[in-house]
Formats: sequence, C-alpha cells, structure tokens
Amino acid sequence: MAAQCCCRQAPGAETAPVRPPPEPPPALDVASASSAQLFRLRHLQLGLELRPEARELAGCLVLELCALRPAPRALVLDAHPALRLHSAAFRRAPAAAETPCAFAFSAPGPGPAPPPPLPAFPEAPGAEPACCPLAFRVDPFTDYGSSLTVTLPPELQAHQPFQIWWLDPELTYGCAKPFVFTQGHSVCNRSFFPCFDTPAVKCTYSAVVKAPSGVQVLMSATQSAYMEEEGVFHFHMEHPVPAYLVALVAGDLKPADIGPRSRVWAEPCLLPTATSKLSGAVEQWLSAAERLYGPYMWGRYDIVFLPPSFPIVAMENPCLTFIISSILESDEFLVIDVIHEVAHSWFGNAVTNATWEEMWLSEGLATYAQRRITTETYGAAFTCLETAFRLDALHRQMKLLGEDSPVSKLQVKLEPGVNPSHLMNLFTYEKGYCFVYYLSQLCGDPQRFDDFLRAYVEKYKFTSVVAQDLLDSFLSFFPELKEQSVDCRAGPPLAEPDLSQGSSLTRPVEALFQLWTAEPLDQAAASASAIDISKWRTFQTALFLDRLLDGSPLPQEVVMSLSKCYSSLLDSMNAEIRIRWLQIVVRNDYYPDLHRVRRFLESQMSRMYTIPLYEDLCTGALKSFALEVFYQTQGRLHPNLRRAIQQILSQGLGSSTEPAPEPSTELGRAEADTDSDAQALLLGDEAPSSAISLRDVNVSA
Repeated sequence: MAAQCCCRQAPGAETAPVRPPPEPPPALDVASASSAQLFRLRHLQLGLELRPEARELAGCLVLELCALRPAPRALVLDAHPALRLHSAAFRRAPAAAETPCAFAFSAPGPGPAPPPPLPAFPEAPGAEPACCPLAFRVDPFTDYGSSLTVTLPPELQAHQPFQIWWLDPELTYGCAKPFVFTQGHSVCNRSFFPCFDTPAVKCTYSAVVKAPSGVQVLMSATQSAYMEEEGVFHFHMEHPVPAYLVALVAGDLKPADIGPRSRVWAEPCLLPTATSKLSGAVEQWLSAAERLYGPYMWGRYDIVFLPPSFPIVAMENPCLTFIISSILESDEFLVIDVIHEVAHSWFGNAVTNATWEEMWLSEGLATYAQRRITTETYGAAFTCLETAFRLDALHRQMKLLGEDSPVSKLQVKLEPGVNPSHLMNLFTYEKGYCFVYYLSQLCGDPQRFDDFLRAYVEKYKFTSVVAQDLLDSFLSFFPELKEQSVDCRAGPPLAEPDLSQGSSLTRPVEALFQLWTAEPLDQAAASASAIDISKWRTFQTALFLDRLLDGSPLPQEVVMSLSKCYSSLLDSMNAEIRIRWLQIVVRNDYYPDLHRVRRFLESQMSRMYTIPLYEDLCTGALKSFALEVFYQTQGRLHPNLRRAIQQILSQGLGSSTEPAPEPSTELGRAEADTDSDAQALLLGDEAPSSAISLRDVNVSA
C-alpha cells in the first residue's frame, strides 16, 4: 500500500484542485487469464432471455471499462470452452457520450439457424449506428476456463470509457418445468459471461431478464421492476461485487415472507416446510449480526431453495442466499448454514479476499462471526458442540491429507492451472477460524474484538483485501499489542478454542463411543440400549458416527450389533445422519445394509451426499456396485458433480481390482463389463485428472 502524507501550504498560496489518489491495481490472480490490472471495470449490464424450448439462456452483456494507460493493444477476459462467441465490433459514439466505444458478441443457438433477436439496451443519444468488426480469439488457459482476447482500436485513450457486448451460450434444464441456476464460486462465472473472473475486481451491475410466462426470475441484486405483460424482470446491484457473486435462478418459484426484510423462495411443494423452519429466525440472526458488526448493507436478505443438483450446500449471493433444498431435513444444519451465509454479508461480500490463495479471509472470518451469532442467539453450549463437531472433522482431514498437503495450509500457494475450488475444504474454514480466534485471544476480550471487526468492515467495505490489510488493521486497533511485538502472522500453530461450555452435550457422545470401542461387545450393546440417541441433537449423533468412522474398519460383530441397535432408527433421521451411517456400512463391507446405500444415492443428488459415498465405495470391493448406481443416476446429476464422480470411478480402471463378493440382491446386477466399456461410460473423450479427496468434507460456501 502506498505511503500517504499531509503537507502544510504557505499562507496565500493558491490551492490546487485535490485529486483523489489513483486506485491500486487488482492483486495478481493466477486463476484468472484476464488483463484486469490494465483496466478499471465500472459497471456490467446483462440483458438475458430464457429460452426453455431451445434449452438455452441467451443475452447481451455490456462491460463499462476504462483503460488505465493509453492505447492498450487488447482486452483479455476470462471465458470458457462452453462459451461460443460469434462476433465482435467497435461502435463509435459522440465525444460527449458516456460510452464512446462498444464491442458486440453473439453465440449461435444449438441448431443451424441463428438465435432470434434479443431486446437491445437503449442507445446513447446521437450514437452513430456504423460499426466495424474487431478481431478476437479464444485460447486455452486451464481445464476450468479459457482466455478471450479482443483487439482494441488504437485510438482508445487512458480513462476513456468503453463497452463490451456479448451473447450467451446454451444452458440446459433438467426439470419438467423450466428451472435454471448459476453458481459462480470460485471461477465458474466465466462460463456464464466473459468477465474479469477474479475476486480482486468489483463493480456494480444491472440486468434485464426476459422469461416465459409462469417463470419467476431472481438475481443476487435488488429487483427494481417487473413488466408482467412482457415477462421482463429488472435488477440492480448498487454496491460493487466481484464477478463470482453475480447469480441467477429461474423456475417455478413462489415466495413467502418470513420477516420484515426477508422472504423465502421455493418450489410450491417445498414452500410450507421452508417457511415454517425459517419464519422469524432470519430477522433474529440479522439483528444479532448487526449488533456485533454494524448495519446490514444489502437491503433485503432473501433465501431461495434450489434442487438437489445444486453443487454445494449454500452460496452467499448478496440479497439472495442460494441453499440446497436437501438441508431442510436437518434443522440444526439449516440454522448453521444460513447463519454462515448471513455472516458472509459482512465478511466475503462487503470485504472480499483479493486472491483465492487467501480465501480464509472470507471463510475464516465468516465462520468466526457465525459462531458469535449462534452464541448470541442459542448460547455457548450449542456453539461449542457445533465447533467440536467441525474441529473433529478438521483433524480427520488433516490426518487424511497430511500437514504437508498443498491445500492443508492456511496461506495456500495456488499453482497456475490448479482450480481454486480445490481450496474449498475444512482447512480454509476451520484453520481460518482458529487463526481469527487466536487474534481474538490476543486482545483478551471478545467484545473488543467484535469492535475491531466492525471497524475493519467499515474501513474496507466494498473492496478486496489481502491478509496484510487485516493484520495491519488489527495492530493499529490494538497498539498495545504492536508495542509488545506480538506475533500475528497468518499461520501460527493451530489455536483451538476452549469448548468446555459444551461439555454437557459432548460428554454423552464420548461416553457412548467408549462403550462401543472399549467394553466387551455384549456389555456395550446392553449399556447402549439404555441411551436414547433419538433425543440427541443432530450434531451429537453426527459426532458419534464420525468417531465410529474414524475407527473403521470395525470388527464385523461390532458392526452387526451397531446395525441391530441403530440402523432402522438412523434410517428415519435426516440425510446428515444417514450418510454417516452409510459410510460406516460401506467402509466395513456390511452387505445387509447395502440396499440403503443404493436408495440413498438414488434420492440424493448433491455433492455433499454423493462424493463421500462414491469415494468409499471405490476404495474396496464395491466399485462395480458404484458403477451401476452411477449409471442409473448420472442423468440427474449436476455436470460438475457428474465429472467429479467420473474421475473417482475411473481411478484404477485397467488395473487389477479386488474380486467382487458373491452376487446378492444388490450386487447381482452390477456391471461386469470390460474395463474399456467402463472407461467409455465414465470418461467419454476425457481422461481422468487428479482430484483432491472430498471425503469427510461438508462445507458451505
């Protein structure tokens, strides 16, 4: 950061106009191919049209930019192979116009005929209609994106505004009624529209979306108008946001108010459940967050529930949190996940990590704020239980991946070509939380630390920051620590919190686990039958099952007794409980309960409920069973999730594998074809790539 100073002027000297200091260029982001450091993005404007019959989302995009130095030769944007670009053109406007230059892009429809005309943005008064073509090219960048290079006119001067126009590619629908959603985190919006797909660049945006009759359109912005007769929705986001927070969802969605500034949107069959579980609660969480960290800045806080194919648990899109409908099964996980997204309104959305290497700046601070909010609303015991559950999973992942894994460190070095989404793991969340907790302990008072975070948000809101900004602000707020030369570098030894206030909830879990692992089996079963886990909190049961997972494989007689005691009961509980029991079933090759695994994978289409089971199935003798289930369900999976499972299933094909067990009801129909057939099913034309294990990972964005 550049040094600043103030100079005293001599009496009588004329005062020159004070110019604001130039904005620093965005931080270098190895996950972006764009030339974001050469331009300033002021605003982006989307014009979209939903076309269910053609199974596409089409539209035009205007990027309002200024070059930071004269005569830039080219503009480079992040794009994607799925983004088919048709043409580019430069259009001159009068000197007084706000947008003197423009480029046009289009994408052909799936058939030979060009897509129908789109509603155009209003022309600037007096704009010249003449235009001339511009050259552009799309080059490979990584497996998650491309670079789009557009040659700029040589007369373009520094700080002269210009526009980019673009027409979107097809986007398929998977429902009987039209339903489409986008997911931008971390680097996915480059397949939605060409952009500076880096968290270092923020801008305001607006959108006009035309949809068929009966389709509700929502975006991560304020809806400013709706022309019912034309089916046109207008949106505007007044605060600068990074590209990954531009989001759209459209479908058969109905609203219900749950508070003075909140409503839920869901398909009609889900709306009563969503309303009953969240009515009044969201306002309580928002109010608690405001008391801690200052006013809520985004106007409305609405929630939309998405189909099971949504690839993550939840996404903190401003004004409109996206959350997977599967989470409605578990009240406690729903509470935690929504509160986490509420916390992102301050940490992540208002103040954003400038690079994905420091994603913990958003996720660690949001997790800390989430736990402060839950403590304010539900008490310390519940917060300590949830924290113990998450830290237990953190230690499990540390053991799985190792301390020396590239993704296990707080400050990650993102190598070129590595997808930043691989950093979405518990290290980012929980190691980030532990470091923020460490800072709170240095100042010695949680309330004073809340005051610091409030000041930090006020200083950096609507900007992107690096870790040093946080640390410098911390030492400035607590000068006594600076004088003591306290070590607050990002990455000290893991500082875990004192969770003794949750012992009333964690002690029974530990006691039951000890019964099953330390006592003789007959005594364990008899003693365990006296403990009614149906009255436990979800996090208690999940923690107990996680401990059993840690000890797997267990002796077969123990698994049989566990199944006799708990299998039917657990099968009636929510998905967070069921998946843990089914992982125990798979890791212990317990075939009598394998039909429950099949039924679960046939009904659950989300990443958090499929990846862990497929990874476990593919480590032992059940790979043919996994292939069969995947073959039957792959059409209902999100493309990114389908690709991830394909990579898991393809590992080891062509080499010797363990023989499958004798055919049973569940295994009798398992695929017994050759390895080449399985490879064709799984990969198409793509070869498997290395994937970071997601076992034991369950995080929201």
